[in-house]
Amino acid sequence: MSGHVPGPPPHRRVSLADTTIGTEEIAAVSAVLSGGWLSAGPVTRAFEREFAAALGVPDAVAVNSGTAALHLALLALDIGPGDEVIMPALTFVASAAMTVAVGATPVFADIRSPHDLTIDPADVARRITDRTRAVIAMHYGGHPADLAGLATLAAQHDLALIEDAAHAPVVRQRGVGGDPVSLGALGDVGCFSFQASKNVTCGEGGMVVARDPDLLTRCRALRSHCMTTNSWHRDRGLASDYDVTGLGFNYRPTDLAAAIGRVQLGRLPADRAVRTALVATYRRRLAEVPDLVLPFADRDDADSAHHLFAIVLPPGVDRPAFRAALADAGVQTSVHYPPTHRLPYYRERWAADVTLPVTDAVADRLVSLPLHARMSDDDAAYVADTVLDSLKRVRS
Repeated sequence: MSGHVPGPPPHRRVSLADTTIGTEEIAAVSAVLSGGWLSAGPVTRAFEREFAAALGVPDAVAVNSGTAALHLALLALDIGPGDEVIMPALTFVASAAMTVAVGATPVFADIRSPHDLTIDPADVARRITDRTRAVIAMHYGGHPADLAGLATLAAQHDLALIEDAAHAPVVRQRGVGGDPVSLGALGDVGCFSFQASKNVTCGEGGMVVARDPDLLTRCRALRSHCMTTNSWHRDRGLASDYDVTGLGFNYRPTDLAAAIGRVQLGRLPADRAVRTALVATYRRRLAEVPDLVLPFADRDDADSAHHLFAIVLPPGVDRPAFRAALADAGVQTSVHYPPTHRLPYYRERWAADVTLPVTDAVADRLVSLPLHARMSDDDAAYVADTVLDSLKRVRS
């Protein structure tokens, strides 16, 4: 912040995010190294099957990033030039980037409210045209978007529903028949990320699931240049040659990453329990702050990955000053996200006349507080107390 003079080094530090990588992951990677096969192979296939089983779906396709997962979803759905894809502006830029990459037009929609930072089906409905082909629903911070409302719109207008579940691995929501269904498995295609800060991490990585097995088969082909055989099979003498049936990409993960992911997937229930308890501490200690919004606080009984803990600052609070005060106390923060319709590349080409009143009202007030499974309850209490103290300081 301009003019800010940092205080003395803090006596304590609480990082925004951290991994639970440990000896089990190290052993799993060592086993892959000892086996001599590093690219996508049997360990990747095992990770796909285990992830699919955790979600309760027949199969999954591992890729090397969540961005690649989104790209393959759009390609598998034959979305391209002349098409429009509606998505929230309050999300990571990858959704818009991959839409542009396939030649389609990103159309930005508003969020529901400061208390619910997911895409608003009513605003989606207002933006549907005869060119609209798909809607991307992002489960912000691991909290489910209104999939029932979005699915109704998609059915009415013959649209594909893509779930960006990068924040929400193995989160259950009631499906059409009333039985629990995992996020990512309710739409036509579900996309996951295993980037370093995610609840399940491989360092980098992603996964695709699809309701239609043919879509998943297409994603698997597109992941590896649409080659009819893979290098693992050729190396093992199960195939001697290959053909190429279309334009594809190298979005393969590695068995090294998959080995980490398999262990991380096993850690997920315990890690989520820690995150849930930390969120409860935050909400309890910050609940009475005037005009401070705690998004999704009314969802205490709902399943969530609790990937992020975002707050919406009271109107008029200087966000840079507030974040600087927390940094001085050793508390790392971030902003999730700069809305895509405000980023110069997208604003100038596709969003010059876009009005998103709710997104714009909260965008400059959002702050993400530390949340990860290596934190203690005492850490969360310290962060919350620092938030209270910092608000007093920047308001005085």
